Amino acid sequence: MPGDILIYGATGYSGTLVARGLRELGILPLIGGRDAARTEATASQLGLSHRIARVEDPATVAAALDGVAVVVNAAGPFSQTAGPVVQACLERGVHYLDLCGEVPVLERLAALHSLARKRGIMIMPSVGFDVVPTDALAAHVARRLPGCQTLTLAVSRPAFLSPGSAKTLLENFDLGVARRCGVVRRLPLASIERTFDFGAGPQPCVNVSLADIVTAFYSTGIPNITTFAETTPLLRLLPFGLPLAPWLRTSAGEALGRAMADVVWRSAPTRTSPSAGSMAIVAEVEDSRGRRACARLTTPEAYDFTGTAAAAIATRVCAGDYEPGFQTPARLFGPDFVLSLPGVARRDLGS
Repeated sequence: MPGDILIYGATGYSGTLVARGLRELGILPLIGGRDAARTEATASQLGLSHRIARVEDPATVAAALDGVAVVVNAAGPFSQTAGPVVQACLERGVHYLDLCGEVPVLERLAALHSLARKRGIMIMPSVGFDVVPTDALAAHVARRLPGCQTLTLAVSRPAFLSPGSAKTLLENFDLGVARRCGVVRRLPLASIERTFDFGAGPQPCVNVSLADIVTAFYSTGIPNITTFAETTPLLRLLPFGLPLAPWLRTSAGEALGRAMADVVWRSAPTRTSPSAGSMAIVAEVEDSRGRRACARLTTPEAYDFTGTAAAAIATRVCAGDYEPGFQTPARLFGPDFVLSLPGVARRDLGS
């Protein structure tokens, strides 16, 4: 399927992993990016063709989709890229996938459901570690306890953050939310602490705004969703930084964010090779009678998993396995799809 899949933002860490994942499946995607020199260099390194598209220039994005069936948007922060890329997909009849984990962006994409159905294309965000494994585990425990009303998800700490992930975190660190009675509502980050067992005993976690607050609602219909992450020093400091939020969105604040992301990247021990680490997820549901179901899922390191999962999903969609409209991985492919990916294991836990 040469040329059928375009990876936009393939010069970044996650985008390169998706490109490599597709090559391992025997597929030669197109490489797309904003920076001509970096995009050409990445394409040359991977032995792939490339196209230049700048989200600030919609005509270049539309032109880059010529002859393309599926776009994988790997260029974050997605608050800046998702809108222009998905608009071009709607105009050109191209299926849209991305690696987004930003709740406000996902809500905007979900609002395009009817338009996407009318155009015959699928919008499926979050086809990496956000949210393929968490979405699948949420759907699995919901299947175990029909009629459940509350979903709690927790994720172990990652080995490191890529520059794109670090920039996204800084951009959204004051946007704490949860889902209550079917509606996304404010819940300050790190305002709730509880423990989860990721396989080595209870670990302290705090509430964060994972993409599942949007996606798990569409996959399961559960009206009350709270998401947690294993505690790190940075997460504990988030509440104290809230007064800085307006300043961080100024030009000076954005410059500081870029500098901090570069520091994070230079200190990342696994930036050029696959990690031997792993991730763990715990999902728990409860019904109105207090009955519970709980399960744990383990995966390879988050970025490695993202490259594999996004490549697998893009391949399926390109082969015709899609449903028009806004979709989630577990809703379309089922809660057991994740088990077909290498290095993934699931275990049901006591209620």
